[in-house]
Amino acid sequence: MKSFGWMETHGGWKAGAKQFLRFAGCWALAAQLAWLPLVSAATDKAATKTTTPTAAADADKPAPKGSADPVMKVMQAELARATADLAKTDSAPYFMSYTVYDQNLVVLVGAYGSLLTDASLERRQADVTMRVGSAALDNTHGQSRATGMTSGTLPVGDDQDAIARVLWELTDREYKRAAPAFLNVKTNTAVRAEEEDKSPDFSKEVSETHLVNATAPPAFDRAAWGAEVRRLSGAFRKYPDIYFANVVVQVSDSNSRMVSSEGSAIETPSASTRMVMEAQTRADDGMELLRVETFQAPSAAGLPSEAELNAKIVKMADDLKALKAAPVAEPYDGPALLSGRAAAVFFHEVLGHRLEGHRQRDEDEGQTFTKKVGQEVLPKFLSVTDDPTLREVGGMKLAGTYDFDSEGVPSHRVEVIKDGILKNFLMSRMPIKDFSQSNGHGRNQPGLMPTGRQGNLIVTSTQSVPEAEMRQKLIDEVKRQNKPYGLYFDDIQGGFTLTTRSLPQAFQVLPVIVYKVYADGRPDELVRGVDIVGTPLAALTRILMTGDQQHVFNGVCGAESGQVPVSAVAPAMLFSEMEVQKRQHSHDRPPILPPPGFEESKPEVKQ
Repeated sequence: MKSFGWMETHGGWKAGAKQFLRFAGCWALAAQLAWLPLVSAATDKAATKTTTPTAAADADKPAPKGSADPVMKVMQAELARATADLAKTDSAPYFMSYTVYDQNLVVLVGAYGSLLTDASLERRQADVTMRVGSAALDNTHGQSRATGMTSGTLPVGDDQDAIARVLWELTDREYKRAAPAFLNVKTNTAVRAEEEDKSPDFSKEVSETHLVNATAPPAFDRAAWGAEVRRLSGAFRKYPDIYFANVVVQVSDSNSRMVSSEGSAIETPSASTRMVMEAQTRADDGMELLRVETFQAPSAAGLPSEAELNAKIVKMADDLKALKAAPVAEPYDGPALLSGRAAAVFFHEVLGHRLEGHRQRDEDEGQTFTKKVGQEVLPKFLSVTDDPTLREVGGMKLAGTYDFDSEGVPSHRVEVIKDGILKNFLMSRMPIKDFSQSNGHGRNQPGLMPTGRQGNLIVTSTQSVPEAEMRQKLIDEVKRQNKPYGLYFDDIQGGFTLTTRSLPQAFQVLPVIVYKVYADGRPDELVRGVDIVGTPLAALTRILMTGDQQHVFNGVCGAESGQVPVSAVAPAMLFSEMEVQKRQHSHDRPPILPPPGFEESKPEVKQ
């Protein structure tokens, strides 16, 4: 699996498509124009909600009433028609759902004082999900999960006949995949050895009705923000050592609608604004150096002021200049201090992905914690929850907030680890042994089947010291171990983790700002080109204490079910031992020519 990191938009997949299914990775940038699940909680909305018991037999129950939305109406009507007609076939689906994603985007991209992109886009996509067989065994079993969904583009606007025609075509296409896939599943199940986890393929949940009267999103002054993006990106022109820089603003007004044969009808509008400022340089040895600042808010009004953003740009430029001159770090194994942001990414990578429910069932997975429920997996002073219902921490909005997951289940706060003891997993509607129900963590990007995913992963501690004392605690530990120095990881760009059995159960976290902290009183020394590496069971036992303040890392995480917005929250952490390795890098030379305006003045030619 691949997680909070930079081989993502930040980079590219080095593994093949099959390996990607076992490679979780999360991004700090995520300014890409990819479909993200439109599940962020909408604020200031009037809604009606009902909850009723349901079962597979509810497939012939009439769709709920109450929505005045023409798109929702045609979804309900076409689903009822398809359910009734397909019930007459030999391989009748026992569950069907339609999910329609609307997204209105405005994207502004600026570089060096000009706009590279000033675009808007309206798009609508539909996912048709179908399960043939029974909840105990259906067409999505094992490696056949992709047969459970067909996706396509829907007409925008309110032309119900056009929308119905496309939904009909997608439904027909999906049934022609799901029915034969179920026959293959039955054959494969009959000839294969018995599976260790005999849980059903689909959980029984209550149906939900959540019909929203969405208010208009806050007005976005495109001209004013275009001018600000030009000014901000133009600030990078004064730095000759920066050879690539841009500023991106992405404003999204979205709505997700879901109806199911169980009787659910859910509308979840959302609005978000994301800004990314990125700058790069290259050291003399060819190592590329990156600084990224990201900001997220429900609307553009929630972004920092232009003065604050300009101060961030100055800091980014200063950091890159210092990194360019910094020495390359050597491999190291010893005491280390992670800032709160760095610790948040560390926990997302090392622990969070291994607590996602489907990884406990898939026999290709390493199943690091599958049989450790009730056992101590962290120091007793640490607890971990995942709470998508939480909207902010310390005044910072959380990216992993949502009201309903992608399977129509309300989001839940899940206490996964309490006082070091493993209690629970992050569950979708795929049951696992001893955990038969979803806890609202089934998430996906449009076009992919939902799996159990992280939302807002939050680490808390009962063994903390004032954050200002953490550096001295690091020095004390360095002296105790008789090491010449420790490492302080101040900022992080992301990371990734491997969870499959066919590869080492390892993780890699990608720091940006790292200092050597000397025990003999010498000033801290900035170094570059170092990655945190290790294996989870060993690394998680080496936490000695934490700071007393929570810090937030917002990002985008990619895994089997695609890219989803996530947050991780943690205090600074002191480790008795942390292993780092040199980072691979290219050997391309820095730019040969100076940037325009920075040419050396030519000496005068005497006559």
